[in-house]
Amino acid sequence: MAGDPWLGDACGLVEEFRAGRLSPSEALEESLSAIGSSSLNAVSHLDVDRARELAAAADVSAPFGGVPVGVKELEAVEGWPYTEASLVFAERRATRDDTSVRRLRATGAVLVAQTTASEFGGVNCTSTALHGTTRNPWDRTRTPGGSSGGSAAAVAGGLLPIATGSDGGGSIRIPAGFSGLFGLKATYGRIPKGPGVGVEPLTSVLGCLSRSVRDTARYFDCCNGYDVHDPLSLPAIGGLEAGLGSRDLGGLRLAILPDLSTARVRGEVADLVAGAGAELARHAGLAVVEAEAHLPPLEDEWAMAGQVAFLADLGEAYPDCIEQLSPEMRLGLELYRERFSLEHAARLEGYRRRLNEAMAELFEQADFVVAATNPDVAFAAEGPPPSSLRGTDLIAELGFIRAIMNNAALTAPSNLNGSPAMSLPLCRLDGLPVGVQVLSAHHREALLLELALVAEREMGWPLVAPGSPS
Repeated sequence: MAGDPWLGDACGLVEEFRAGRLSPSEALEESLSAIGSSSLNAVSHLDVDRARELAAAADVSAPFGGVPVGVKELEAVEGWPYTEASLVFAERRATRDDTSVRRLRATGAVLVAQTTASEFGGVNCTSTALHGTTRNPWDRTRTPGGSSGGSAAAVAGGLLPIATGSDGGGSIRIPAGFSGLFGLKATYGRIPKGPGVGVEPLTSVLGCLSRSVRDTARYFDCCNGYDVHDPLSLPAIGGLEAGLGSRDLGGLRLAILPDLSTARVRGEVADLVAGAGAELARHAGLAVVEAEAHLPPLEDEWAMAGQVAFLADLGEAYPDCIEQLSPEMRLGLELYRERFSLEHAARLEGYRRRLNEAMAELFEQADFVVAATNPDVAFAAEGPPPSSLRGTDLIAELGFIRAIMNNAALTAPSNLNGSPAMSLPLCRLDGLPVGVQVLSAHHREALLLELALVAEREMGWPLVAPGSPS
């Protein structure tokens, strides 16, 4: 291992520190070397001097004591750039830590790298005018997904053992699926946001991209819990990592719906997901049941939901900044600014009510629902998300809005509903990862983690992409 970055999970790295087989300073230098030679463009900022100080003084008895960690650039880290991946804020620096970052620091983590994201977290690939294109370590012509694409590429590419992410429409699960990682999108409010949090459209949650179930469980143990700056944050839950392997899943019901009735999914992907779901049910002792999903199709209500928060983020910079925005962000903002009205707001509220009822009906039929994470394997690194699927013109079949949103149609329902879901890296197609998504009802993170542990132990997955570090 001398001179090579750590390619196990973060918890395993802590065990190495505690056993005296590796020091935090050595691990940090190995990560820095790997980042410096990487072609993935996963990191937008390094805090080398401060990280070296932290590593040298690390308390390895702490949960992530001495572990080099990446933080997605949509989260504020005091003194680091706070650009939100946009030219509009290219010169802005954070003046304080977000609550989640402060809690992560308290675990002994060595915050060293800021990972790239899509502009304002707005699209499902990571390619911006500010930082260029981030690439998938499984195939550099492909995207690692978005908006947490830099975190996914860094962890799957062997540069960092764990990195933070956020998920407002699939932005943890989509990159996890494309990059062969474990990604959990928790119940809304599980990890507090802010300070300075807005109400926004009540969809975005914080989390991480990791190589193992125990890493994610430890992250949530350390970072979840109510904070006074986020009035919608949830009371703390504990014991997620300690309880792994002790929760009985026997008799719980699992339904397999690869397309969730709301997306167009490649046939080979659907077959792989269905097979993995059946195998997972067998290993976990779950009852496979028939279920029907009647989710309303993802149309422009979803795109409309984020525009108020986006305009609020721009603040006084708008409208003078319009030419600095990406074409996708500019189009969405201008389109919905012109169209948004009381009637449109009522449509959005009506859509959300229908979706909530449909999700409730689904979870009355099954405790877990298995679906694809993405309709296909990763698309071109530069984007945009495809509007066709294996020769089928989705625009002609579904209309423009539903076609361009097809890549998020599998993940966004859990965001709008606020319920938890995860992506498991259980399948491969064309030499690329295929994520298997598992959805469940609110507050069932512990059960999802237990099911993920069964998958990890019985079905297995690679911790990093072949050939990493990249």
